[in-house]
Amino acid sequence: MNIYKKLSTLLIALFAVVGLSACGDDKAEDAGEKIDEVATDVGNAIEDACEDVKEGMKAEDKDC
Repeated sequence: MNIYKKLSTLLIALFAVVGLSACGDDKAEDAGEKIDEVATDVGNAIEDACEDVKEGMKAEDKDC
């Protein structure tokens, strides 16, 4: 369940950033950078969750 909580939190943050950037007068470049940061955070959260699952299963290789 922990992975689902992390993913849902990051997806909500992604939609919030996209929504707020669409309403402001910010340049498209700034909005793109924010989306890139959120996407990186989502990728990191998925990798962390994968490593946690492997650790829980006591796998020898814990890299994802």
